[in-house]
Amino acid sequence: MQLTPLMQRYVLHWGEMGTRWGVNRTVAQIHALLYLAPEPLTAETIANTLNVARSNVSTSIRELQSWSLIRTEHILGDRRDHFTVQGDTWDMLLTIVEERKKREIEPTLTLLRQCVLEMEEGSDATPGEVKEKISTMLAFVTNLSDWFDQVKQLPKGKLAKLMKMGATIAKLIPQKKKKD
Repeated sequence: MQLTPLMQRYVLHWGEMGTRWGVNRTVAQIHALLYLAPEPLTAETIANTLNVARSNVSTSIRELQSWSLIRTEHILGDRRDHFTVQGDTWDMLLTIVEERKKREIEPTLTLLRQCVLEMEEGSDATPGEVKEKISTMLAFVTNLSDWFDQVKQLPKGKLAKLMKMGATIAKLIPQKKKKD
């Protein structure tokens, strides 16, 4: 696959952003390449296009598959696996957030719930202010998780409209009147 200078910039930038998000650079570059590719690509094509080792491509592909971001396709008459992105941009966003929720938020919720249970038993010498902060964090992370579970059920069209509304959505929320 031949990359134009613009495509190269996109792939390189996606790799840089990946490292800032805690993702291996090559994993992010392969994801970007597959996103731009007009048809599914073989591992060999990916390795040659990005000038990276075939073993690195294989490892990166497994990582992308574990995140459900790419899928394998087979082409009649070709025994090799071909790879392509899974879904559209909304699908990618929701998949990434869902996977991060599973890998980062849910373990945090488990820990926070355990902490709150221990605090309720009363055998802990943790100061009251710290217990309050942990309880507040549990409520916040629970609300965030529940909110995402609700949002991901919305149709893509409504999600797009909701995002475009931005802060104007706050106008729909009743406000308390200030006392004089």
